[in-house]
Amino acid sequence: MLVTQDRYLMSRLNDSHPKQKFCCGVEVLNKYLQKQAGQENRKNIAVTYVLHDQEADQIMGYYTLSASTIQLQNLPESLSKKLPRYPLVPTTLIGRLAVDSNYQKRGIGEALLIDALRIAHKTSDEVASFAVIVDAMSESAKNFYQKYGFISLSSDSRKLYLPMKTIRKLF
Repeated sequence: MLVTQDRYLMSRLNDSHPKQKFCCGVEVLNKYLQKQAGQENRKNIAVTYVLHDQEADQIMGYYTLSASTIQLQNLPESLSKKLPRYPLVPTTLIGRLAVDSNYQKRGIGEALLIDALRIAHKTSDEVASFAVIVDAMSESAKNFYQKYGFISLSSDSRKLYLPMKTIRKLF
């Protein structure tokens, strides 16, 4: 759990968070938080982290993390030739990242991403992960991740990755 200020608290999603009030402008991301995130937490499918404005009792934003893989053949040859010849490479997936409309354009997305990378880095010492991957839902989402160094995979331009080696330099 990361306390950013007395008013703002980063934590795992729980039943006390006001999920129904969240609105980021993308219905699929709203519905995920409101209806699916809690179930996926309980089933160990994905863990949802929220930044909560405790004074306003509002979720400012959220992201999800889960274990994933990418096919070795989808990595650039300069990377894949340095890895064992396993067909799948372990990764950490940021499955969703969204900021409530009332808090957009304030750096909340960046704060959420940095926290996700911090957790991915920390856990990669315990459970191997070659990179953090994302599936950008739109060109603007793709541009957001590229601004922080994420690289498109050769097989799918909206699937991006950031090597753990790069993330380690941040922390």
